[in-house]
Amino acid sequence: MNHSIYSADRTTHLKIVVVALVAGIAVAGLGISARMNADDGFTQTATARVIKAGKPMAITSSDTMIVR
Repeated sequence: MNHSIYSADRTTHLKIVVVALVAGIAVAGLGISARMNADDGFTQTATARVIKAGKPMAITSSDTMIVR
């Protein structure tokens, strides 16, 4: 038995491609289905409040005056 990918025959390469394709489709399907179920916590409802910005202010950690 030869364990080298370089000297493998055509059917071995075809098997590797098919297994990789099936695994890729499975991972993509799992990711899509998980994403569709995860939207519940991030949707906005009609009762969401809008917070408007007030007057600008400067917050510092020292007692010195800030001149703008």
